[in-house]
This record gives sequence, C-alpha cells and structure tokens, in this order.
Amino acid sequence: MKRAFRQPGFTRLYAGLTTSMFGDSVMLVVLSMWVKTITGSNALAGLTFFFMIIPALFAPLLGIWIDRVRRRPLLVWGHLASGIGVLPLVLVRGQGQVWVIWAVAMMYGASFVILPAALNGLLKELVPEAMLVDANSSLQTTKESFRLFGPLVGALLFTWLGGWAVAVVDAASFGLAAAVIATIPVHEERPEREESHFWHQMTAGLRHLARDRVLEHTLIGFGLCILVFGFSESVVYALLDGFDKPATWVSAIVTAQGVGAIGGGLSSSAVVRRVGEVAGCVAGLAVAAVSILVMAAAQQFSVVLAAAAVMGAAMPLMMVAFMTLLQRRTPQAIMGRVSAAVEVVMGVPQAISLAVGSLLVVILSYRTILAIMGVVTLLASAYIVAMLRGQILEDIRRPFADGPEVTAVDPALDPALDRALDRVVVPTPLEP
Repeated sequence: MKRAFRQPGFTRLYAGLTTSMFGDSVMLVVLSMWVKTITGSNALAGLTFFFMIIPALFAPLLGIWIDRVRRRPLLVWGHLASGIGVLPLVLVRGQGQVWVIWAVAMMYGASFVILPAALNGLLKELVPEAMLVDANSSLQTTKESFRLFGPLVGALLFTWLGGWAVAVVDAASFGLAAAVIATIPVHEERPEREESHFWHQMTAGLRHLARDRVLEHTLIGFGLCILVFGFSESVVYALLDGFDKPATWVSAIVTAQGVGAIGGGLSSSAVVRRVGEVAGCVAGLAVAAVSILVMAAAQQFSVVLAAAAVMGAAMPLMMVAFMTLLQRRTPQAIMGRVSAAVEVVMGVPQAISLAVGSLLVVILSYRTILAIMGVVTLLASAYIVAMLRGQILEDIRRPFADGPEVTAVDPALDPALDRALDRVVVPTPLEP
C-alpha cells in the first residue's frame, strides 16, 4: 500500500478523506440508534437506512452532472455541503423530530452517490492504474479501522451530551476534509460537453456495465447479496434484544467489525494482486456468509462479536476488489455515470432489503433472518464463480501488473462515448 503514497497529491487526499471518514464513523451508527432510543422501534430504526439509500434511485441524473465537472472541486464543495447538511440534527429533541433525522439520512445518501463517484475519477487522475488497488486498500483499511473507536465515540457523545454534539463533530470533519482536499496539486482538464441525446448520456453508465460481462455478473452477484444485507439494519437491534443488551451495544458489534477490518484491509491489496479482483469479491462474499451463519447459531454474545470481526475482515476485501475492478474497466469520461449506475444497481435491491427487513423483524426471529442472509450470500458467491470461472482462472494465471487486454468498442454507442471508450483498456471476457 505504501506505493500509492509516493504519488503526488495522494497523501493530501488520504488525509482529507480520513477526517470525513472519522466523522462518518461517529455519526452513521448514531442515526439509527437515535431513532431507536426516542421511538423504541426496531423497525423505525432500520427504516432510517432506507431513507439513506433513496438518493441512489436518482443516481443516473447525478452521474451526468458529475462527468461534466472537475473532480477535485466537486469533492471540496460536496464535503462542505455535507457538513452543512448534518447541522439540522441539533434541532432534534424528541419523537416529533424523527423526520429531521430521516431528512439528514437522505442528505447522507446523496453524498454517498456524489462523493465516491468524484473520488473514483480523481484517483484515476492521481494514481497509475497498477497502483489503484494500493490506493483503494489504503482508504478502505482506514475507513474500516475507524470502527474500532468511531462508533464508541459516537455512542459516548450521544449518551453524554446528545445527538447534537455528534452532528457538530461530523460537520467539522466534513469542513476540515474540504480544506485539505482543496490544496491537492492536480491539473484537471475541463470535461468536454457531449452533444448526444440526453437519454444516451444518462444511460451510458448502465450500458457500459451491461456490455462488460465481468462487471455485469459481478454486480448481479452483489445485487443478490444486497437483497438480504439490508436486513441487518433492523435485525441487529432484535439480536441485541435477544441477548438483553441495550441499543447502544450496537457500537460494540461495529467495533468488533473494525478489529477484523484492519486485518482484512491490510491484506486485501496482496490478495487482489494474487488472485484478481473477481476472485477477491467471491472470497469476501463467502467469508461474510459463513460469519452471518455463525451469528445465527450463536448462543453467547462473545461468539456474535467474534463472527462480527470475521465479517469485518471480509468487507474491505470485497470493496477493494470491486472498486479496483470498476476503476480499471471504466474510462475516465464516464466514470461518474458508471459509479452512479452502480449505485442504482445496488441501491434498488438495498431499498427493497431495508423495507423488507423492517417487516421481517416483526414476524420472524433474528436467527431465522440471519440464516436467510447467510444462505443467500453463499448463493451470490456461487453465482459469480459459476458465471466467471474462466475469468477467475485467467486472473490467477496472469500477473496483476500485466493488466487487461484490449477489446473492441461497441459501435452502437454515441460518438462522444465512442471516443472515450477508444482510450480505455477492457479485458476480453472469457467463456466459462
């Protein structure tokens, strides 16, 4: 991972993003905890995350705009807007203001579409392709390691002073991140405005994902997994109820995930370099599935925490592998729209999952829900292996640094997109 820090500008980008990651780690667990505390409802607490993913449904429109602006200014202004957006939480005093928490959750959801898409584009400007996995691994390891103390800090601030204090800390972290990122020395050309039909521009990201067989099947596997992953936002509080733990103990589970995430994050770069991005996604899904099934069967809370740590190790591996796969197989000119399209492909099943999870937690035991999650996640992993086993074998045989082979561009694309894709290197799909 050290190689990425030798690239001009990456250290400042890392420093800026680290501050906002800390703010996120303090705030995100507090949002649902806050709703649970003032309403007493597991379902309403889980519904908080449903509001957070609503903006993903409008991601294609945001993607067009992202591809029309330079990435560094977008990251700066996006962080400033996010900091201002959390401040209304200082007004929350009771159950009558739950809607304020949900409104801020929607704002967070919008930032989760815009900021990662802008970051993907900026990374391609700052870091050579062969080092993208190192950059992604560094950022993901840091993000996940904040689980060690971020949620505990958030829970302590929430218990001691109230949610308003958490909001102030989060807003400050966004402001500091914006200030640091603004100093990154990078020259970005203003993106050329495309003259093609608006519909062609808006769907460019989805068409790229559908045309690239590896991205297509990897996303389908992830989509299957996400159809059940959202259950966790509601079931975690039912699990705590089952072990007679208060809602604030969710921070202990998240912290346990952070412990595992450090190991997973530190090793993810080496794993992806050795076996390739697709196999890295498969391995992460399989490990996560096993850990969920262990949670479902656990009779002691210590076993739940141990399983959470194992799941924490799987998450950065999945994310590093997938983000590197996406960045390497996508041209810079449509990176915003492809990133936004991914948000749609993952956001729709996540929205369904969160809504269904809020219902299931009322009618099923948490053990049954966790068992469903584990089995479906295993099936998602098996699907990717079945559809892309040829690609996995090719990745394992081919050194990572060699990169993918050149393939032809689909002539059905609009001319502006043709010119962009002429400059991208895309691996030739292998039949299983």
